[in-house]
Amino acid sequence: MDQRNPLASAPEVAAYLQLPSVQTLYNWRTKGVGPRGVRVGKHLRYRWADVDAWLERQAEQPVGGAA
Repeated sequence: MDQRNPLASAPEVAAYLQLPSVQTLYNWRTKGVGPRGVRVGKHLRYRWADVDAWLERQAEQPVGGAA
């Protein structure tokens, strides 16, 4: 069973994805290529389920654009 809080902050997600900085995650959000984030009041949060689903989709992408 998953013991994580269902919502994560951007720094938590960046650490989980082993990104060089949280700015990478923010850049992905701006470009629409990263995991889906949600606003909770003035705070940006990520659902772990969305992060894990996004990560799984990345594993399904063909390398080098080959189909």
